[in-house]
Amino acid sequence: PYRRNADLPASVRNHLPAHAQDIYREAFNHSFASHAGDARQEEIAHRTAWAAVKQSYVKVGDTWEPSRDRR
Repeated sequence: PYRRNADLPASVRNHLPAHAQDIYREAFNHSFASHAGDARQEEIAHRTAWAAVKQSYVKVGDTWEPSRDRR
């Protein structure tokens, strides 16, 4: 699990805005805890976290922007 956004993988930190990083971290941590003991625990948590981000943000070119629903 990640304690703070600065602990997130560079691929997340360098591409997502701060709020999207918060969403990613919280979703990852929750999913990671929920799948304890599963051999694919970390993979599932990363997939869940990206899915959570994509509910509120959309990638436009090289940047992630709030989706229309959040504007």
